[in-house]
Amino acid sequence: MVKKVLTWAGVAFLIFFIAFQPNSAADVFKSLGGGIMDIAQGFGDFFTNLFA
Repeated sequence: MVKKVLTWAGVAFLIFFIAFQPNSAADVFKSLGGGIMDIAQGFGDFFTNLFA
């Protein structure tokens, strides 16, 4: 029950954040995307060096 409430609260906050602070929300998602891309690049480099 608590997990369900926290999930819906998170979704509501996300919608609120995007609706009222779109530029800040875009910056946050760009940062998250960049971090994910850095992690993926690191794994790719690791496996390239491992098998080369």
